[in-house]
Amino acid sequence: MNPFIVQRTRNRSKTLLRCIALSTILGALTLTYPLAAAPKPKLILQITVDQLRGDLPERFMHNMPEGGFRYLKANGIWYANAHYGHANTETVVGHTTLATGADPAEHGMVSNVWFDRDTGKLAYNVEDQRYHILTAGADVDPSTEVDASQALASSDGRSPANIMVTTFSDELRMQTNGQAKIFGVSVKDRGAITLAGHTGKAFWFSKASGEFITSSYYYKDYPQWVKNWNLQKLPAKNYGEQSWELLLKPSAYLFGKDDDQPWEMDLAGFGRTFPHVYGDAKGKNFGNYLTFSPAGDELTLDFAKATIEGEQLGQDDVTDFLAVSFSSTDYIGHLFGPSSLEAEDNLLRLDRTLAKLFAYVDQKVGLKNTLIVLSADHGGPEAPGFMESFGIESAFVSPEQWDKAPSIARLKKKFGIGQKLIKSFFPPYLYLDRELIAKSGLDQEVIERAVAEELMSIKGVTLAVSSSRLKGNQLPDTYLNRKALRSFNAKRSGDILILFAPQYFINDFHGEVVAANHGGAWVYDSFVPVVFAGGAIKAQRIYRRVEPKDIAPTLSAVMGTRYPSGATGSPLLEVMGMSKQWQQAPPISEAVKKSE
Repeated sequence: MNPFIVQRTRNRSKTLLRCIALSTILGALTLTYPLAAAPKPKLILQITVDQLRGDLPERFMHNMPEGGFRYLKANGIWYANAHYGHANTETVVGHTTLATGADPAEHGMVSNVWFDRDTGKLAYNVEDQRYHILTAGADVDPSTEVDASQALASSDGRSPANIMVTTFSDELRMQTNGQAKIFGVSVKDRGAITLAGHTGKAFWFSKASGEFITSSYYYKDYPQWVKNWNLQKLPAKNYGEQSWELLLKPSAYLFGKDDDQPWEMDLAGFGRTFPHVYGDAKGKNFGNYLTFSPAGDELTLDFAKATIEGEQLGQDDVTDFLAVSFSSTDYIGHLFGPSSLEAEDNLLRLDRTLAKLFAYVDQKVGLKNTLIVLSADHGGPEAPGFMESFGIESAFVSPEQWDKAPSIARLKKKFGIGQKLIKSFFPPYLYLDRELIAKSGLDQEVIERAVAEELMSIKGVTLAVSSSRLKGNQLPDTYLNRKALRSFNAKRSGDILILFAPQYFINDFHGEVVAANHGGAWVYDSFVPVVFAGGAIKAQRIYRRVEPKDIAPTLSAVMGTRYPSGATGSPLLEVMGMSKQWQQAPPISEAVKKSE
C-alpha cells in the first residue's frame, strides 16, 4: 500500500480518537450537571442596593446579627472581586447592566440624563410622555425634588422604552409564554423599571404623595392590593413626627465619635447630626427625608412583601421574578459619605431589613425554592474631606467654569468663535454648541478633538476623548479607554467623554453641595458585591475578577432561557455547580494522549 495513504489513515484515526475523547469529556461534564433537569426555583429574588461599595457589608458586619448579610455570607457564593467594566457608574447605567448583562454601549442607558439631538431636549432615562403616572399629583415636584436627574424630566410619563435590548426578566417572561410574573420595586423609578424590563410591572415611591405608584405603560388602574397598601398611609403612620435615631449606643460604632463632620451635607433642613427629624407628614420635605434615611428601605420592604402576597409570587411551578432595589444607601452616601455615622447606622438597619425580607420569603415561598442574587448598581468614593483628613489629595471639579478656562479661550480665538462653545455638561458627557460650530463654517470633528485636547490641561480631568475617536475606536488599549468604549453609544453619548482623575469628583446635587459623588471609572465606583444564595447553593468565597453583567447570563443559564439580546457577560460557573467538575477534569491533552 502507498505509504502516504497509510500515514494519512493513521492521522485520521488519531483525529477521530481525539474527537471521541473530547466529546466524552464534555459529555461527562454536561451529564454530571444537567441544567435542564435541575429543579427550577419558584422565585428569583434579585436585590440591588444602590451605592453599596463591595467592602461595606463586611466592614460593619461585626454589628450585624444572623439573617441578613451574615446569611448571605454563610450560605451564598460571594464574589469578592466584582467590578463594572464601563466608565459612567450612575444609577440607571448599573441597574440596566444588571438587568441586561450588557454594557451601556449596547443597552443604551449611557447616563441618568442625556441630550437628545433628535428632539433638542434633555432625556431623563425612563421618561416617556406617552405613559402618564396613574396617581394625580404624584409626579415630580421640582420645589422639593432632590434627585437632580429626575428633576430634569419634562413630563411625568415613565416606561422602559429607552432600554435598547431585552432583559433577563423579558426572556423569562417570553420563555414561559407570559406565565412568569415579573415585578420591580424601588424608591427610584429607574431602580424598579429597568429590572422589571419591557414585559414586567414596576412600582416606585412618590415623595410627593407618599405612595407607591406606576404609569399607564403597566396598568390602566392599580390592582386592589396596591390600593390597599396606599390606603394604609404607612409613611405618615410610621414616621410622622418621628426621628431617625441610632440603632445602637454611639460607642458600638466605628464612627460613633464622628457624628458631625464638616464635609457632611444638611439638605433641606434634615441636619448633620442624630437625631434626624422627619417632622410633620404634611411638610414639603417629608417624602425626601424618608429617602434620606433607612425609612425609604423599610417602606420598600413593606411594599415588596405586599407584592409577594398580592401577586402570589412563587406559588406555582412557573418561576416568578421579583427585583427589589433599595435606594437609601445612595442618598445617605451623597449627603454624609460612606465613612459616616449615618452610613454605618443605615447599613446596620439595611441588614435587618434584608433579614426580614429573607424571613418573609422563607415563610411564603421557602428559601430552598428561591434563588437570591444581591449586587449594587455602583460603588462610591469617600468624601474628599474624609480623604484629605488622611493626607490623600482629593477635590471637586467645576465644569461650569470650563468654557471660561484660558485654554478654551485660546481655542475660541484660534477658530474665531466668540460665543459660548460648551453648551452643557451632563456627566460624563460634554455637549458642544453644534449650531455655532456649523454657522462658523468649522468641522465638528476637528473642534471636538481640539476641545478634548485642551480639557486635558484642566486639573482633575484625566481623560477627555471625542466621540469621533470613540466611533472609530481610534484609541490605545488602556484601562480607561476600554471603559470609555464600553460606555459609548453613538446615538446617545455626547460630543466629548470626560473622566476625572482619581479622588476628583463633580459636585452637584440639584444645585447643592454634596459630601461625596460617584460616577467615575475608578475602583471605588466600580467595586460592588455579587452574591448568589438560596436553594442548594453552598457557601464559597471567590476572588476571581467577575463583572455584574455576568448576573443576567447566569440567571439565563439557570433557567435555560435565551440570553438577553445584548448580553456580553458570561455565566458564573460556581452558581451552576460546575467549578469543581471543571477543575477536576483531566486536561484534554492528557485524555487524548491516553486514547492514543
